[in-house]
Amino acid sequence: MIQSMTGYGKAVTTYAGKKITIEVKSLNSKALDLNTRIAPLYREKEMEIRQLVAATLERGKVDFILWTEKDETQVATPINGTVLESYYKQICTLANEKNIPLPNDWFYTLLRLPDVMTKGEIEELTAEEWTVVRQGIEAALEQLVNFRKQEGEALYKKFSQNIDRIESLLKSIEPFEQSRVTKIREKITEALEKTLSVDYDKNRLEQELIYYIEKLDINEEKQRLTNHLKYFRETMTEGHGQGKKLGFIAQEMGREINTTGSKSNQAEMQNIVVMMKDELEQIKEQVLNVM
Repeated sequence: MIQSMTGYGKAVTTYAGKKITIEVKSLNSKALDLNTRIAPLYREKEMEIRQLVAATLERGKVDFILWTEKDETQVATPINGTVLESYYKQICTLANEKNIPLPNDWFYTLLRLPDVMTKGEIEELTAEEWTVVRQGIEAALEQLVNFRKQEGEALYKKFSQNIDRIESLLKSIEPFEQSRVTKIREKITEALEKTLSVDYDKNRLEQELIYYIEKLDINEEKQRLTNHLKYFRETMTEGHGQGKKLGFIAQEMGREINTTGSKSNQAEMQNIVVMMKDELEQIKEQVLNVM
């Protein structure tokens, strides 16, 4: 079954009080166009992430975002008790030695001194944390693929309706195609007899009519178009990754419909051709979204 290139996936996981969110979006594109925004801690894994996304999604304009949010209890900068105590003792000693009054607001004084407020340690990505994050990435990608499959089912139904309609319109041409031979003969004969008032060789007229009608014959176009319609249906069931192939088939369908239109010398036939073109344009527009 075909897949759409449009999709969305999101996964949220946690590790050591940290909320990790992975979001992946995709739109149609001729090839894989991957844009990433990755939290600094995981940037060392960017190549691995890109390879994972490319292997799973294959095509599309993809936006990959990975960010983290820490638990509120871990957001506050911790106080370094050892340094604070050391400052306290030093101040007390100096106050006694120098006969300087002790501060009235100890915390205001101590907390402003260097290194009392401990800066967070530099984080390092552990194998355990990366395993958790990778599982989250895989979950988000799986969700996006499922989204693509659902969109693909909708496209499959729409394409099937378009193909059914073109087949129906193609069959509706036949009555006009059969009657136009008689109409052409009558029109030419009437022009010769009534308008021009000339004698003519009926055998030669038949030969000219056969030549003229052969030039307007659309049997080959109808057969080729029928084959293309059948091939389009078969290709849709081959699996995903058939978007470009379906696009090529749609182009060939357009050639046959256009040629049929150029050979259609009756208003009724031309109207049918216009309706077939409308169905085909809908296919061409949507096939750009197919993987």
